[in-house]
Amino acid sequence: MQMRRRLKQTVSLEERLSQEARELRKVANSLAAGPARDDVMRKAQRNEAAAYLTVWLTSPGLKPPT
Repeated sequence: MQMRRRLKQTVSLEERLSQEARELRKVANSLAAGPARDDVMRKAQRNEAAAYLTVWLTSPGLKPPT
């Protein structure tokens, strides 16, 4: 049986997603308008939404559904 390598993350998931979104926006700004730029912008928006949802889901004020 193979052993999984464990890696301790030093940066939170929200920070990593936000950083990647910023980098993707820089890349998108350097691309010409078209499908490639749209794909990069879409991925940046998804990362920003995921970071927001992660913060929301881990907030202490979140109440369980009834």
